[in-house]
Amino acid sequence: MYGKLITLARLITFCLLAAAAAADSFDPKPWVEDLDQAREAVAIKYANLEWAVLEREIDLSALFADAKAQLQSATGEVDARAAFDRLARRLGDGHVQFRWSIDKGPTTTPHANCAELGYNTRILGGPAAALVPGYLPLPVAPAAEFPAGTIQLADHKVGVIKIGIFTSQGLPELCADALTALNLSPEMQCDKACSARIDTLVSDRMTRDLEAQIRSIKAAGADVLLVDIANNGGGTQWAEAAARMVTSVRLKSARLGFVRGPHWVKYFADTEADLRAAAEGALGNDRNMLMTLAAQAHTYGIEAETPCDSQPLWYGNIPTCNWLVHGFYASGLIDSADPNAIRHKPWGTHIFALIQYPYVEGVWRGPLIVLVNGGTGSAAEQFAAELQDNHAAVVMGAPTVGAGCGHTNGGTPTTLKNSGGVLELPDCARFRADGSNEVMGVQPDVLVGLQARDGPHRQGIRIAEKLPQAISLALKARPN
Repeated sequence: MYGKLITLARLITFCLLAAAAAADSFDPKPWVEDLDQAREAVAIKYANLEWAVLEREIDLSALFADAKAQLQSATGEVDARAAFDRLARRLGDGHVQFRWSIDKGPTTTPHANCAELGYNTRILGGPAAALVPGYLPLPVAPAAEFPAGTIQLADHKVGVIKIGIFTSQGLPELCADALTALNLSPEMQCDKACSARIDTLVSDRMTRDLEAQIRSIKAAGADVLLVDIANNGGGTQWAEAAARMVTSVRLKSARLGFVRGPHWVKYFADTEADLRAAAEGALGNDRNMLMTLAAQAHTYGIEAETPCDSQPLWYGNIPTCNWLVHGFYASGLIDSADPNAIRHKPWGTHIFALIQYPYVEGVWRGPLIVLVNGGTGSAAEQFAAELQDNHAAVVMGAPTVGAGCGHTNGGTPTTLKNSGGVLELPDCARFRADGSNEVMGVQPDVLVGLQARDGPHRQGIRIAEKLPQAISLALKARPN
């Protein structure tokens, strides 16, 4: 026994000496240099910088000073990375993060394998409305990826449909079907163009399946529809197409603000070129509209080239210039459109990006409720906010994450020169009908006291208690 204690004591001493040696050998200087680089990126690229200072009331200078102090007292890379991650969390923006790559070897083109291409059911948000007592799954449902059912409540039958994520990446089963349709074998490499073809097939299938599932809910006799997007972490523009399928209101997209810089300069230069090329083959009113929009894109491009000094914000003051450029919309250069009028135009997606999806407006035309919670973020917030701002739905649940707009066309990542970490910052911001930044989160019309610690049974009861109130409001707000 005595010998074992001696051995243990020696082991502890060795570990302490090793830790001390590691601390002595750790040099924080390169990490501090990376912090300075991150600060510069935030000062130039961060779309929600104004919101962070004026709404969140964050002292940016103090925030980075704290991070620097943590780096200078760090004992190793783990501590250093933690200091950066803590800084990102303190900003309170779901789209700000540092990515730390463990494997820094050369990247390879993935194979035509859904897992390698990033398809994973783990990103799907779990059910919430289906936990309500009395929920019955539809006996016949054509689209398993959108679980659906009904709840009989007094004189109303509530149809429930769950959308777990607003991106094709959460549906590997549909990806597998796409691989078969494209005749892609698992041994084949799948580059970006190949991956895009798969995504298009899956997104189109999602759109058709959502339509079919809504029609099944109608056939089951539902007179109120509840769309459950609790725990839905977001996704793509497909969220806006989905929103247009569950209401008879022709929705208007949120106004978009973007960060000045080369990322958006290129976007508008490419857009202008596409529109002018399309105008050459167009006639009459189409040609005039395209030329007008091309001129607008040109103006936005000039604004994107014109810098705005963010230095006043670092002292809590408002800049003399507009930090973000405002003008176009989350849907493109126009905020609303009749999909049937422009779907077959070769230039349709240049002005209204949602036309890329084969959606049908107003598949559901009755009272609408959207269920959200503290796990609803990004494109899912866009879905809820757009329906709420257009007075097309009653939102019930708990306040959402507050992630807002994220990254467009690959975003504007900053690779830190010493650590190799990558700082991701949102390059856009969506603005609500009242002028507020969507990153503030969506506030429900009917508040449900949902808590993260609730078990499934308690969660269902909380929703059930507030459902009559949400139905009453939805009936009053029913679109014509």
